[in-house]
Amino acid sequence: MDRKALLDSVDEKACLDFVSMMVRHKTYSETEGETILVRRMVEEMAAIGLEAEVRGFGEKGRCNGVGTLRGSGGGRSLIFNGHLDTNPVTEGWTVDPWGGLVDDRFIYGIGVSNMKASDAAYFCAVKTLIDAGVRLKGDVILTYVVGELQGGVGTEALLKDGLKADYFVNCEPSDLVAVTMHSAALKFQIELTGNTRHLSKREEAVDALVAGCDLVSHLNAMTFSGAAGPEHEGVNRCHVGTFRAALGRDFEEWRPPQVADFCMLKGSARYAPGQTRDGVLADMEAELTALRARFPGLKTKLISMDTMEEKGLSLMPPFEVKRDSAIVTAINTAYRAVRAEEQPTGAITPTRFYGSDAGHLYELGGMEGIVCGCGGRYNTMPDERVDIVDYIDMIKVYMLTILEICGAEGEGA
Repeated sequence: MDRKALLDSVDEKACLDFVSMMVRHKTYSETEGETILVRRMVEEMAAIGLEAEVRGFGEKGRCNGVGTLRGSGGGRSLIFNGHLDTNPVTEGWTVDPWGGLVDDRFIYGIGVSNMKASDAAYFCAVKTLIDAGVRLKGDVILTYVVGELQGGVGTEALLKDGLKADYFVNCEPSDLVAVTMHSAALKFQIELTGNTRHLSKREEAVDALVAGCDLVSHLNAMTFSGAAGPEHEGVNRCHVGTFRAALGRDFEEWRPPQVADFCMLKGSARYAPGQTRDGVLADMEAELTALRARFPGLKTKLISMDTMEEKGLSLMPPFEVKRDSAIVTAINTAYRAVRAEEQPTGAITPTRFYGSDAGHLYELGGMEGIVCGCGGRYNTMPDERVDIVDYIDMIKVYMLTILEICGAEGEGA
């Protein structure tokens, strides 16, 4: 097989038209739009010869799309995983977020980086192989899930339904680098209760607001115990994203001469494979013990958000794969063939701090895999976009990865 000719056969215009079609679907989480695009993707997969189906899950009637290209036998199987739900549009856009605009350099649109360009890339990779008459030995399974922004409930549903392969590629935006480890994501809430006084008696008060300000810097500097080594510790991070303080749990703000007696912080912690949720919470409790020593009389309460009633929200576990895994070697080799340079590989910033469905595929599915997708540098910002060259190169990298993992008839084992 002439692999250079195969890569040259990628129809760039058709591939750009395909991702533009996907962008034009407004697929906010838990809306009809995500279901409409799932059904469209299933239709598109069926049209190129895949065994395609809509798989419903949950009480809210949500669904995922799954398509399988059956191999002739004797090859390894490979799952591609990507989500269709997107973040909301923010202020500051200068182009239509759902216009699917393509200019001479970029593809624009909400969710194109996170992660419809990668979703389109693995569809186009499989379609190009089929159009070229390539017959694979192993199965390729394309999944289009929803609910990643709720912690991966769509991928969880597929795995609990028995989805399985030898390897996976989770296609979250990584700017084409090969991510071999990322952290687990744990959301938390901390409540601080002090003792109010009028400002004239401030010295007698226990100021929950000041205590909260003090705590933020300590939490944001944290790493957690039990890391297997420097690389694992390097994916540790704690961040406070919400802070509120005033009088009482109702946050009465109309009486600022009084010292705030209640403060609530919300944030997220990231930790590595081998570290545990309980260990992270214990380390955070130790910080609260130290805080109480600095602010005598302060009361503290730490709540892991998975214990709260956040319906439909899943926690994302960590992910890791060995550098010598067949899937890592395959995607490194493919990247080298496409770009004539070595692929950055490892626990790479910022992707190492992401949560992704790779954690579910690794932990719940028990599979080896890699995180690698196009997009990333213009993610979660106005005029979200993906470089066209990255999108096309991603298609080619996925094509070669499929050939390496699944094998093709007429080629050696």
